[in-house]
Amino acid sequence: MERALLLQRVRAALTIPGIGQRTAWAAARPAGVRPVPIERDLRLDFFRGLSLFFIFIDHIPNNVLSYATLHVIAFSDAAEVFIFISGYTAALVYGQLLVRRGALVATAQIYYRVWQLYVAHVFIFMIYTAEVSYAMLKLQTQTYSEELRLSSFLQEPHIAIVKMMTLQYQPELLDILPLYIVLLAAFPIVLLLQQRRPLAPLMLSFAIYLLTQYFGWEPKTYPNNEGWFFNPFAWQFLFLAGATAGYAQSAARPSIPHWPWLPRAAIAVAAAVAVVKLTWLAHGFYEGIPALFYDRLEELADDKSDLSPLRLVSFFAVALTTVHFMRRDSAILRHPAAKLVIMCGQHSLQVFCLGILLSVLGRFIVTSISASIVTQLAMNVGGIVRMIALAELMSWYKGKSRVAPATPVPPGEYATPSR
Repeated sequence: MERALLLQRVRAALTIPGIGQRTAWAAARPAGVRPVPIERDLRLDFFRGLSLFFIFIDHIPNNVLSYATLHVIAFSDAAEVFIFISGYTAALVYGQLLVRRGALVATAQIYYRVWQLYVAHVFIFMIYTAEVSYAMLKLQTQTYSEELRLSSFLQEPHIAIVKMMTLQYQPELLDILPLYIVLLAAFPIVLLLQQRRPLAPLMLSFAIYLLTQYFGWEPKTYPNNEGWFFNPFAWQFLFLAGATAGYAQSAARPSIPHWPWLPRAAIAVAAAVAVVKLTWLAHGFYEGIPALFYDRLEELADDKSDLSPLRLVSFFAVALTTVHFMRRDSAILRHPAAKLVIMCGQHSLQVFCLGILLSVLGRFIVTSISASIVTQLAMNVGGIVRMIALAELMSWYKGKSRVAPATPVPPGEYATPSR
């Protein structure tokens, strides 16, 4: 009892104006705006978890299971899914927090998340480097340092480590977290602007995207002065598209325009793209099958760094088709297997980091030990099981360490993000 009383007094003494009480920051919200209880959409967690599995699978070269991931039937892949959902959930969660607690608290929470991402970026880089170095020693080969763009760190670590800390040095597979860090760091401005003109950030974002496609804007990386693999000037549009849909949901407005022709158009485009991509896949196995439009579309389809318009159209078509056929109350989401995927999506940062390290391990196995189908299947299953196990552990730990809130949170409302 004395300890609880002491903790209560310490919290009161350390209370910062604007956190836990209304301030001038909170007064900046539009008059009459109230937080709208939002029922958690498990589809977001499901597809984010599924994208984490796909990223793990696709990062292993010549992986047999990569023929069952999104890129086989679409010009886009799991990276687009991950970034779009990240923007959607950011606007949904922090938009609610902005209305409830004000701009100062929302901004503080966003930058706390940015800090988590940055720490994860540094942490995974060090383990990644140790993993590659150990493999090079055991297998007596230097090829991995070149394939994974780690030669610069091994040759001049005093420079490479500084460049890594400033997000300029991005070895293979370690390029999506820097993108996410940059996008989320600019998000408080987006959120405040959305509060006044909901579509203004998206319009500005689209203009930047078009200018990037025309002028080739891109930040440079170390050591070859090449552009980021995920060009933030291009990928910010997909993030903002998700954020715009998420903000509309948090404001109890439709996320998708109610145009009767839109679902039919999306389904038609998604189906056409799937046919085209499947002919490309079939042509790789048997040259007698023509690869439809390959000469005209292949370059655009492969332009992932600048997020080509073809990839964007393909992603939006698949997303709208999925939303059309899979409702919030879909029975699929209640399946025990789907619950495991959802749990991984709810702990996306930790599961993502583990997936990257496991995919590097998988690369070593298939290129230096065994590339048999049995080995690949065992490696894929083992990796996914470990990702699920980590999500289970994080869920258990979160449940054990959760402290009851002082003010009850309305049932079904999104909580302040902690992941």
